[in-house]
Amino acid sequence: MKAFLVLLLGALLCVDSGSSLQCYSCTSQLSNSKCLTKKECGEKDMCKTDVIRVVGLFSIISKGCDSSCEVSYQDFNVGNRNISCCSSDLCNVNAAGSVRSSYGLAGGVAAGVLWIVVNNKF
Repeated sequence: MKAFLVLLLGALLCVDSGSSLQCYSCTSQLSNSKCLTKKECGEKDMCKTDVIRVVGLFSIISKGCDSSCEVSYQDFNVGNRNISCCSSDLCNVNAAGSVRSSYGLAGGVAAGVLWIVVNNKF
Protein backbone atom coordinates (compact mmCIF):
# COMPACT_ATOMS: atom_id res chain seq x y z
CA MET A 1 0.00 0.00 0.00
CA LYS A 2 2.87 2.39 0.82
CA ALA A 3 4.45 1.70 -2.58
CA PHE A 4 1.16 2.58 -4.29
CA LEU A 5 0.91 5.90 -2.40
CA VAL A 6 4.52 6.77 -3.27
CA LEU A 7 3.87 6.05 -6.97
CA LEU A 8 0.64 8.08 -6.85
CA LEU A 9 2.42 11.03 -5.24
CA GLY A 10 5.20 10.82 -7.85
CA ALA A 11 2.65 10.80 -10.67
CA LEU A 12 0.87 13.84 -9.25
CA LEU A 13 4.13 15.76 -9.03
CA CYS A 14 4.83 15.05 -12.71
CA VAL A 15 1.44 16.27 -13.93
CA ASP A 16 1.48 19.71 -15.52
CA SER A 17 -0.14 22.25 -13.24
CA GLY A 18 -2.00 23.75 -16.20
CA SER A 19 -0.24 27.09 -16.05
CA SER A 20 -0.07 28.86 -19.38
CA LEU A 21 2.97 30.29 -21.09
CA GLN A 22 3.91 33.89 -20.26
CA CYS A 23 5.45 36.19 -22.86
CA TYR A 24 6.48 39.82 -22.93
CA SER A 25 4.11 41.90 -25.01
CA CYS A 26 4.28 45.28 -26.78
CA THR A 27 3.40 46.82 -30.13
CA SER A 28 5.66 49.03 -32.26
CA GLN A 29 8.02 50.27 -29.54
CA LEU A 30 11.35 52.03 -30.16
CA SER A 31 12.94 50.68 -26.97
CA ASN A 32 13.15 47.16 -25.58
CA SER A 33 12.67 48.63 -22.09
CA LYS A 34 9.09 49.48 -23.09
CA CYS A 35 8.42 45.84 -24.01
CA LEU A 36 8.38 44.31 -20.54
CA THR A 37 4.63 43.89 -20.00
CA LYS A 38 3.85 40.25 -19.18
CA LYS A 39 0.98 38.50 -20.93
CA GLU A 40 -0.63 35.06 -20.44
CA CYS A 41 -0.75 33.13 -23.72
CA GLY A 42 -3.09 30.50 -25.04
CA GLU A 43 -2.46 26.77 -24.80
CA LYS A 44 -0.89 26.43 -28.27
CA ASP A 45 0.87 29.81 -28.38
CA MET A 46 4.58 30.62 -28.54
CA CYS A 47 6.39 33.83 -27.66
CA LYS A 48 7.20 35.97 -30.70
CA THR A 49 9.60 38.88 -31.16
CA ASP A 50 9.48 40.96 -34.33
CA VAL A 51 12.23 43.56 -34.80
CA ILE A 52 12.39 45.88 -37.82
CA ARG A 53 15.71 47.75 -38.01
CA VAL A 54 16.21 50.86 -40.09
CA VAL A 55 20.00 51.12 -40.40
CA GLY A 56 21.45 53.99 -38.41
CA LEU A 57 18.10 55.39 -37.36
CA PHE A 58 15.91 53.22 -35.12
CA SER A 59 14.31 49.85 -34.51
CA ILE A 60 10.63 49.00 -34.13
CA ILE A 61 10.02 46.17 -31.66
CA SER A 62 6.83 44.14 -31.27
CA LYS A 63 6.42 41.16 -28.93
CA GLY A 64 3.61 38.88 -27.89
CA CYS A 65 1.92 35.49 -28.13
CA ASP A 66 1.43 33.78 -31.49
CA SER A 67 -0.08 30.42 -32.36
CA SER A 68 1.63 30.23 -35.76
CA CYS A 69 5.01 31.87 -35.13
CA GLU A 70 7.56 31.26 -37.89
CA VAL A 71 11.19 32.29 -37.62
CA SER A 72 12.28 34.53 -40.49
CA TYR A 73 14.91 37.05 -41.52
CA GLN A 74 14.50 39.56 -44.35
CA ASP A 75 17.28 41.87 -45.49
CA PHE A 76 16.43 45.19 -47.14
CA ASN A 77 18.63 47.96 -48.56
CA VAL A 78 17.89 50.22 -45.60
CA GLY A 79 17.58 47.64 -42.82
CA ASN A 80 16.19 44.24 -41.93
CA ARG A 81 13.38 42.39 -40.22
CA ASN A 82 13.98 39.53 -37.81
CA ILE A 83 11.19 37.36 -36.35
CA SER A 84 12.11 34.92 -33.58
CA CYS A 85 9.99 32.41 -31.65
CA CYS A 86 10.50 30.62 -28.34
CA SER A 87 8.41 28.52 -25.99
CA SER A 88 9.49 29.00 -22.37
CA ASP A 89 8.17 31.57 -19.89
CA LEU A 90 9.30 35.12 -20.69
CA CYS A 91 11.86 33.87 -23.21
CA ASN A 92 11.31 36.86 -25.52
CA VAL A 93 12.90 39.33 -23.11
CA ASN A 94 15.68 40.34 -25.50
CA ALA A 95 15.28 42.22 -28.76
CA ALA A 96 18.80 41.16 -29.85
CA GLY A 97 20.53 44.47 -29.17
CA SER A 98 18.39 46.15 -31.77
CA VAL A 99 19.38 49.77 -31.24
CA ARG A 100 23.06 49.11 -30.55
CA SER A 101 23.56 47.08 -33.73
CA SER A 102 21.97 49.84 -35.83
CA TYR A 103 24.25 52.49 -34.36
CA GLY A 104 27.28 50.24 -34.78
CA LEU A 105 26.55 49.67 -38.46
CA ALA A 106 25.88 53.36 -39.04
CA GLY A 107 29.15 54.25 -37.30
CA GLY A 108 31.02 51.77 -39.48
CA VAL A 109 29.52 53.20 -42.67
CA ALA A 110 30.29 56.76 -41.55
CA ALA A 111 33.90 55.82 -40.70
CA GLY A 112 34.31 54.18 -44.12
CA VAL A 113 33.00 57.26 -45.94
CA LEU A 114 35.24 59.53 -43.85
CA TRP A 115 38.26 57.33 -44.62
CA ILE A 116 37.60 57.59 -48.38
CA VAL A 117 37.16 61.38 -48.21
CA VAL A 118 40.34 61.89 -46.17
CA ASN A 119 42.44 59.62 -48.43
CA ASN A 120 41.23 61.27 -51.64
CA LYS A 121 42.08 64.82 -50.46
CA PHE A 122 45.77 64.10 -49.98
